Amino acid sequence: MSVARAKSLEADPRAVSPARTTGRIERLDAQLDPLVDSNAKIEVLTEGHLWVEGPVWVRNGGYLLFSDIPRNSVYKWKDGEGLSLFLRPSGYTGDKRKGGKAGNDVDELGSNGLAIDGQGRLVLCQHGDRCIARLDGPPLAADSKPEAKFTKVADRWEGKRFNSPNDLAIHASGAVYFTDPPYGLMKGGDMREKDLDFNGVYRAAPDGKVTLVTREMTKPNGLAFSPDQKTLYIGQSDSEAPLWRAFPVNDDGSLGKPRVFFDATALAKPGRPGSPDGFKVDRGGNLFATGPGGVLVITPQGKLLGTIMTGDIVANCAFGDDGGTLYMCSNHMICRVKLKTRGW
Repeated sequence: MSVARAKSLEADPRAVSPARTTGRIERLDAQLDPLVDSNAKIEVLTEGHLWVEGPVWVRNGGYLLFSDIPRNSVYKWKDGEGLSLFLRPSGYTGDKRKGGKAGNDVDELGSNGLAIDGQGRLVLCQHGDRCIARLDGPPLAADSKPEAKFTKVADRWEGKRFNSPNDLAIHASGAVYFTDPPYGLMKGGDMREKDLDFNGVYRAAPDGKVTLVTREMTKPNGLAFSPDQKTLYIGQSDSEAPLWRAFPVNDDGSLGKPRVFFDATALAKPGRPGSPDGFKVDRGGNLFATGPGGVLVITPQGKLLGTIMTGDIVANCAFGDDGGTLYMCSNHMICRVKLKTRGW
């Protein structure tokens, strides 16, 4: 996401011990009650980051990974152990940027979205290197201490470099679907750096073939599949049209004609911070979608039930533990809240 600007903190990030609480749960409909207790506490686990994104739960290791984009790093948080640096560099592996100093002239050159593939390996959206990459080495485990060595999964479409892959979702077939807005380019979207004159959504097949699946989204951002993987939801972080669309997934992996799933314009108008960004879908098909005000809880029918509000912009979220905890990337903090539902 293009950040309004995260707090500029000089201190190193740190775990919060004991965890403090923040924010509140806004309940708009009684249908929220079986999913989230409106009295649930939102805990702050770690803070002092610059801009956190792309959380993913590593089941085999029992820990959370997330990106700090300006720091070009992936951090690890584990209950009982706290915070540690997991991977650096994470999104930009070069020494210099075009027209600038060594790796320090871009706010968002690090990794953004993270995912675990079917073999238990970490897959990253790399802003600075403008590609989807897979971390080399064995499947992640509790004692993983990886080197920053990567294999490119996709870096071009029809010979043209991507803008800056932002978020991704891995289909059961092994195909990687990802969004490509310009937020990781110099100055948050310098048009002179773009090889493509649009912001697309792509599919990288297991055999390496890359196809454009839609260019209908002006600023595509977060994306996630429905539990049956027959629908792909894509968020649009466009202040002029903050919304989510639902695309049918065809048998060949292409996408059908979309429909507007939820329009957040009315929520954004009062000045609530945030826009459609990263999100996840629970086993009942409900979206936990970051947007104006926090994490919006939206039914499969597109009805807003309430909002998990940390008091700051929330960029992305992930289910963790047994699937019943929602971990949230909120500006310079990592927060969590216990749910009644479970992530699928």
